[in-house]
Amino acid sequence: MSYYESETAGQPERVQKIPISDLKPFRNHPFRVVDDESMLRTTESISMFGVLTPLLARPLSDGSLEIISGHRRARAAEAAGLTEVPVIVRKMTDDEAVVLMVDSNLQRENILPSERAFAYKMKLEAMKRQGERTDLQEGVTSDQVGRRLETAELIGLDTGDSRNQVRRFIRLTNLIPELLEMVDQRQISFNPAVELSYLKPEEQKNLIEAMDFTQAAPSLSQAMRLKKLSQKGSCSLDDMCEILGEVKKGDLERVAFKSEQLRKYFPKSYTPKQMSDVILKLLDQWQKKRQRDKAR
Repeated sequence: MSYYESETAGQPERVQKIPISDLKPFRNHPFRVVDDESMLRTTESISMFGVLTPLLARPLSDGSLEIISGHRRARAAEAAGLTEVPVIVRKMTDDEAVVLMVDSNLQRENILPSERAFAYKMKLEAMKRQGERTDLQEGVTSDQVGRRLETAELIGLDTGDSRNQVRRFIRLTNLIPELLEMVDQRQISFNPAVELSYLKPEEQKNLIEAMDFTQAAPSLSQAMRLKKLSQKGSCSLDDMCEILGEVKKGDLERVAFKSEQLRKYFPKSYTPKQMSDVILKLLDQWQKKRQRDKAR
């Protein structure tokens, strides 16, 4: 089936009812569409009220439509038993589609570091191919007036990230998938992860082994040392184990418990945050009791 673009000179874009089966996800879409609690809420809402905000898609040469904005709505609508969704069809180039796809998704909350990293990279490459003007002036502060902005800085203007922060996120795309997943899971902090992205892929694999052996994640200073060793060509597995095995400054005053030590005292549904809150509350009560006992 062939769909007509919704653009008509002087007329608002037309919303069409289109079968979900005719919609394709965006190629190399960097944002995950997962069946989490938020998706469940969206599905319930669509079951009750339908899809209130139309999807945006573009026609492809094979007659299908590629989703630019609305992947989650399409998934939720299908889960709700709908076969059609409202769509605005707009003709656009590959690079125009990338820029619009990224911009529409970056407005979401709770974006994973990996999603932002690949989204920034895709948009940066698309804008460079478009020949996007980088001689625009930023007038937010007086010292920026008259200064030409690079493409990375233009991206940052749209998201609130600085040029350097955009570049640092893009660096994360150099991590192997296993390490990048650890960043998403907050097992590795953002700043150390940027430094680790300079390690060679084989060194990154060794790092995972070193982390497993030492049961430790690299701090920023440790990650910077690993990066320097890699640049010198001498970052071995032994070096990694030695560095990660060091006692971190913050660990000297830290009291730590393993999860399995605490789990037996809490319902299975409790999150680490809930367990922490209960422990602190009990400690507070214990301290007050000691103070009362001393006052007697």
